[in-house]
Order: sequence, then C-alpha cells, then structure tokens
Amino acid sequence: MNELPQQLANGLALGALYGLIAIGYTMVYGIVQLINFAHGEIFMIGGFGALATYTILPSGISIAVALPLMLIGGAIVSVAVATAAERFAYRPLRGAPRLAPLITAIGLSIALQQLVWRFYPGAKGPVSFPEFTGESFKILGNLAISRADAFVLAAAPLCMLALGLFVSKSRSGRAMQATAQDPDTAKLMGINTDRIIVMAFAIGAAFAAVAAVAEGLDKGQIRFEMGFLLGLKAFTAAVLGGIGNIYGAMVGGVALGIVETLSIAYVQDIPGMEQFGGGAWKDVWAFSLLILVLLFRPQGLLGERVADRA
Repeated sequence: MNELPQQLANGLALGALYGLIAIGYTMVYGIVQLINFAHGEIFMIGGFGALATYTILPSGISIAVALPLMLIGGAIVSVAVATAAERFAYRPLRGAPRLAPLITAIGLSIALQQLVWRFYPGAKGPVSFPEFTGESFKILGNLAISRADAFVLAAAPLCMLALGLFVSKSRSGRAMQATAQDPDTAKLMGINTDRIIVMAFAIGAAFAAVAAVAEGLDKGQIRFEMGFLLGLKAFTAAVLGGIGNIYGAMVGGVALGIVETLSIAYVQDIPGMEQFGGGAWKDVWAFSLLILVLLFRPQGLLGERVADRA
C-alpha cells in the first residue's frame, strides 16, 4: 500500500490521456449522434503528423523547444483528416439510417490505418518518437511523475476547461448547443449547422493530436495500429462519464485509467485472485467497470447531454 499514491498518479495520467481522446467522441456524438469509430485513427495520425513536424526541424533541437511546433503540426494533420472525413464520408450519409455512417466509420478507420502503414516511412513497425530528457519530478517523498505524465496532466484539464468555457460563453459554443438540441430549428435561427458540425470534428481532432503527442512522449514510440485500442478505451470513457458531456468524458477517462492501474498493481495480491491480476487482465477490469456503471446508471457518471430526436 505504500505504492498507492504512485499508482494513483500513474492512473490519473493514463486517465487524462483517455479523457483527451474521449472528448472527440463526445463532441461529435453530442451534436450529430454519430459514433465516430475512426476517431482512434485521427488520434494516431496526429502522432505521425507531430513526428513528421519534428523530423523537418533542425537536428539536435531540444524537445522542449520543438514541442509547441509538434503540437501544431499534429493538430493540423488531425484536423485536416477529420474535417475531410466529415465532408466526404459522413455528411452525405447524414440523413441515412444510423447503421450506414457507423459502418462507414469502421471502414474509414481501417483505411486510415492502412494508408499510414503503407506510405509513412518505417510505419510497418514501431516508429521512434522523441522523449523528454531529465529526471522525473519528485513530489511528496517517493512520489515521482515523469515529464511526459506531467505534460498530459497539465494539458488535459487546460484543454477541457478551455473547451467548457468556449461552449458555454462563446457565440459559436451556444450555436453548438442549439445544433445539438435541434438542428432544424437551429437552421431556421440562422445557424450554419454544417460549419458547427465541422467545428466539433476539428476540436475533437485537435485534442486527439495533443493526446497522441503525450502518448509518444511517454512510450518513446508510436505505431500505426495504436489508435484502435486507445480509441476503444476512450469511447468507453465517454460512455462511462456520460456521452455528450465534456466533463463526463474526462471523469470517465480518469476513472478508467485508475481502475486499470490499480488492477495491475493489486488484484493479483487478493487471495484467490492471483490468476486475474497483471497487465493481461487490465482490459477485462476496465470494461467490467463500464458494465457495472451502466447497469446501475445507464446515463453515465455525470449524465448524458444529448437531446432525444424523433
């Protein structure tokens, strides 16, 4: 139990990563009620966009100096792909039965994976990603937080709070709320709903790029298939917190990250549970948490914020 603070810190950092990706799911679903299963690949492409930006910078540049440019480069690539997907893959199917855009999203996910695998140099295996140099931050005795974890722990709440203020205070944010509530009435009120939907895709993609950079900094590598499982976990976090709820996405991500981390560290120490511990079972415990929450609170921890449409 002496390791509990460290495990909680690790789980909080992992959960913040999930939450950043989950916001993209909850933004899109909250406005157009589309489960964008290609969002995991938007996250992955953001990582490769950030890495491509780093490779064209002067050799030997410090990661601390390069990081803002990598974030911008990754966000540009993610946003470009996400908005193109909305325009050419999802918008033509907006009036179709819900199964059609769902299948399209799955197909787009596979296509994006294969495009990166085929055309990005070295992407058939792990691709090295720049890492922070220097020791971890020491906090309260033995508690240590790596520089990559410190980055995601700072970026996630800042992004979430900035988005919350944008949605609640800005004119475009109020237009998002109106579009989510009733798109037809929003059009009659002069709101360009197509622009609002594109904005939702773009914001989610930009946050996913930030998460991809954090993942690369933490692991020291990125993979073309990394968006599949992380995207699935992030979608789970969005549902867990309450789909359509920005703050719920982050709360769900943190809950999921802490459960995963604690299950790896402690389940195997429970008498009779030795065979159910370790990293091989962390996904089982994560999804078990989702099932448990949905059984007793189907709307998620903080509740859904999605209008019922006839």
